[in-house]
Amino acid sequence: MTPSAPVHGTWEPDPARRWEDGFLSGNGHHGALVFGDPDVERVVVTHHTLVRPNGRNPRPPQLAEDLPALQDRLLAGDTTAAESFTDGRPHQWVQPFHPAFQIRLRRPPGARRDYRRDVDFTTGVVRASCSGWASRVFVSRADDVIVQQVTGPGLSLDVDLDHRLPGAPAGLRIGHGAVLTPEGALLSLRARYPDSDLACTGVTLVAATGGTTRLVPPGVRAEGARSVLLLTRVHRHTGELDVVAEGRALRDLPLEYDELLDRHVALHRTAYERVTLDLAADPAERALPGSELLRRPRSAALLERLFAAGRYHLLSASGLFPPRLTGLWTGDWNTAWSGAFTNDANLNLQTASAAAAALPEVTEAHATLIRRQLPDWRDNARAIFGTRGVVAPGHSDGESGHSYHFDREYPLHLWTAGADWLLKPLVDHDETQGTRDPRTAAALAEVAQFYEDFLTRTDEHGRLVVVPSYSPENRPANASWGTLNAAMDLSAARHALRTAAAYHPGPDAARWHALAERLPPHRINPDGALAEWAWPGLEDSYDHRHLSHLYGVWPLDEITPYDSPELATAAHRALALRGAENDSAHGHLHHALIAARLRDSDRVAHALGQVLDGDFFHASLMSAHYPKRDVYNADAAHTLPAVLIEMLVQSTPDRLVLLPALPAAYPSGALRGVRTRFGAEIDLTWTRDGAAAVIRPGRTHRVELRTSSGTESLHLVAGEDHVLTLRAR
Repeated sequence: MTPSAPVHGTWEPDPARRWEDGFLSGNGHHGALVFGDPDVERVVVTHHTLVRPNGRNPRPPQLAEDLPALQDRLLAGDTTAAESFTDGRPHQWVQPFHPAFQIRLRRPPGARRDYRRDVDFTTGVVRASCSGWASRVFVSRADDVIVQQVTGPGLSLDVDLDHRLPGAPAGLRIGHGAVLTPEGALLSLRARYPDSDLACTGVTLVAATGGTTRLVPPGVRAEGARSVLLLTRVHRHTGELDVVAEGRALRDLPLEYDELLDRHVALHRTAYERVTLDLAADPAERALPGSELLRRPRSAALLERLFAAGRYHLLSASGLFPPRLTGLWTGDWNTAWSGAFTNDANLNLQTASAAAAALPEVTEAHATLIRRQLPDWRDNARAIFGTRGVVAPGHSDGESGHSYHFDREYPLHLWTAGADWLLKPLVDHDETQGTRDPRTAAALAEVAQFYEDFLTRTDEHGRLVVVPSYSPENRPANASWGTLNAAMDLSAARHALRTAAAYHPGPDAARWHALAERLPPHRINPDGALAEWAWPGLEDSYDHRHLSHLYGVWPLDEITPYDSPELATAAHRALALRGAENDSAHGHLHHALIAARLRDSDRVAHALGQVLDGDFFHASLMSAHYPKRDVYNADAAHTLPAVLIEMLVQSTPDRLVLLPALPAAYPSGALRGVRTRFGAEIDLTWTRDGAAAVIRPGRTHRVELRTSSGTESLHLVAGEDHVLTLRAR
């Protein structure tokens, strides 16, 4: 529909002097952050398991015996009762995520001409070239190894592994190793953490073609080579790593770059190319480097490229775990907020596009994190609430799922909605695939069991009360943080009980449905807004970055303009009253996701504009947490694709909504390959004159179609394409 296709990569004519501008590659286990200049190229090596011991006490607080007394005080009107509901320990962060080391490639000084660097999203290859030499880096999904090749006539190259990155603790105990091998050399670097038997060790095999290789401690020098291939892995471990065995494993891999790349691309390209977005951008703008596009924040070409980059980075960060606050990358040991999995907003926002954007790899990584931590979630339920079932923590480092990150102002150990919030993407995945994973079913049953034991208190009308209750990370204007009937807690409890019932028909289902029916409805406050706390007398605090109280709108389908218009109007009023507080990227895009569900295209456009105009993106197209590229953070980069999909296509197991919140700035385009929760794939195209959709059902089903023209029923038959033509209003 356009003279040229959207760009699936980005490039720069200048070196990356800051690691934040370095191009990224990853396979969900290892990450590579490539930056530097023509004289010294640097590849920062990361891995999802690299978290630094920090002496924290990982046990959840043993508070269950004191819970009834706290509930009594809160129900009696003591608005500060929960402030002392801790075990007295000081606030402690989860173990911070950190980089392993940098691979440094130094070339002799000389004339530097025609420098260019780029990243190809379809392959995950980061390239740089200058004055006759070229380097290529990717992280293999097939072989779990960082692959780096430098080519050129008569190469002279010094290679070493360097732990000296910003924030590296002075007490690191460093050990280097370098031995010559038939291929070239084997380098190793061990960094043992202060006051710990834990360490991380990286091993790099250097294979030179042509020329000579000699040791130049702590590294190696290749001279007169036609190419140099480096294969790198890193491990976090106790004691000593068997470097010889690791080197043998690297030598067992193919030592041909093209063969390694082909094995990787077969997995990566298949996933990346499932979904594409075309906003009919100007072909001349599509050809610009990313840094130049970022200076044109209202360019359709910029939004196309950010959509592509967001899916690429999200896929690349997801494997062993889903993305952290920094995705899979950092060049600094002092990662903000420990580079944690922040569960009360950020993780779900980052992975919000997984089901619709056809990235089951992301959902599986998300599921892996949950499943390995379920025993800890059970400990949280028992220790804090004295119940069966599971309670999720607000933060995790990937090793522990215990609730130990809390204090007076952030009583995250009182947050009971987390398990439903974190399991929702797994339910969406099941709906998209038309299956019910028994592991998800089992986890949902444990969430329902928690609510059976926890929801025992009632109000004067006989309705159940969620007490204590917490709305991340806000507080009522006239009460403390731990309180009663937060809207998110009510929505989560209802959804968890009903979803568990759907997965477990029978006596359990009847009991869980009955319990859900006893929960109180949402409250509409005197401003006409859906109240963040449904307890009478609690006043809203509007200027806050989180929008937890609108959980029923997004990602749930509890509040919609179609089924519950009065509540949708109140939710819209709550959204209009919400401030941006500290301009966090996740707050703006969370706002956009909710606005899209409420069919408010102007508000979607405004929220997108806050991010696009706010200088949130580095030249790498990875994002920052605050405007002016302050604090490296993946929230905006990973969440933006979900916003763009939600404004174009929304679905439930029984409903399809087309073009619900399309901003006027994008009058034509195409979204191809998007998946729905009723098991169909959709290609959507639109212009000023109307739209067309091709629906490819994977199963036979009847759904309700909602468009600006009204409502109709569609009977979809598995294997038969259904073509829709929509006229402009």
